[in-house]
Formats: sequence, C-alpha cells, structure tokens
Amino acid sequence: MDLNFKNKFTEIYKENITRAGADELYDWLCTTDFFTAPASAKYHSAFEGGLVYHSISVFDVMMEKHFEKDDSKESFAICALLHDVCKIQFYKVAYRNVKNEETARWERVAYYNIDDVFPFGHGEKSVYLIERFMKLKPSEAIAIRWHMGGFDNASKGGDYSISNAYEKYPLAVKLHISDLESTYLRESQI
Repeated sequence: MDLNFKNKFTEIYKENITRAGADELYDWLCTTDFFTAPASAKYHSAFEGGLVYHSISVFDVMMEKHFEKDDSKESFAICALLHDVCKIQFYKVAYRNVKNEETARWERVAYYNIDDVFPFGHGEKSVYLIERFMKLKPSEAIAIRWHMGGFDNASKGGDYSISNAYEKYPLAVKLHISDLESTYLRESQI
C-alpha cells in the first residue's frame, strides 16, 4: 500500500466530509481492503492501492474541471472518494503460469480475480454500503448510482432512468465524466 495515497485520501476526506456517520464510515474503510485493493482487475489502476488512487484522481478531476460556486465540496468529496466502495473485498489475488519470453521459462505470476461475494450491482452497492453509516443527499445517491453511465448493465434496454438522472442531477454527470477522464486519460498513463 502506498501510504501517500492513504494519507492524501484521509486528508481530503477529513477536511471535506463532516456529516453524521462520516467518522464511522472512515473507520469501517480502515477495516477493509479499501486502501490496498486495485481499482480494476486489468483495465485501470490494477495495482495494490489502485482503488484509493483512482478515488483521489476522480476527486481531482471533479474539482479542477467541474466545481462551480454553487456546488458542495462535501458532495464532490463524497461522490468522488466513495463512488467505488462497491469494490471492497471484490478482488482476490490469484496465480497463473506465464511464459517468460526472454528465458522461455514458465513463471508463476499473480493477478487479480473478481470474487463478488455480495452481487448487488455496482453503483447501487456503493450507495447501500455508504448509507449503512452516513445518509446521502438524493443528488449524491443518484450520482454514485449512475457513475458508470452506459457501462452499467441496468442502463441498457431502453430505460430512460439514466437520462432522467443526468437531466435532474448535474452532480451525476460531473461524477460520470470525471470518472471517465480519470480512468481513460489520467490513470492509463501509470
């Protein structure tokens, strides 16, 4: 675990998230693999500490590009830092044999495997886990629920829910595009 990622996350979290239950939520995060888990199995920030790194990166993008005078810094911090808590206890280290092209020998290599023990969906699972400790505003719950945009299975099939969510809650749009930029433009450079 990169302590700089944990320290930066903690600094942003403690400075901006002050509502009832925030301390209990943070304490719970510390009992999980949140600070050591990857953000994905192979796509972005697929390394130890990648989840917390990704969360900080999304916060940075949201603040740099989308924060306006009427926005709530607390809401931005909640959405960016916690949108992927659904990935807690989600990835497990597994091993496979891979041939080393230089030595022509097979080597045992670790990789991340998905083990979803609580298959509640992606965004909705994050909302559920957060609300076990801290009440979300409707705009925050909607933003976290729909942060995957069109990549969410529930958005396929002709339902207008995602469109309605984005129309009614600009925070949801801001989180989604910040998540995309962080994932595909910033984190891909690591």
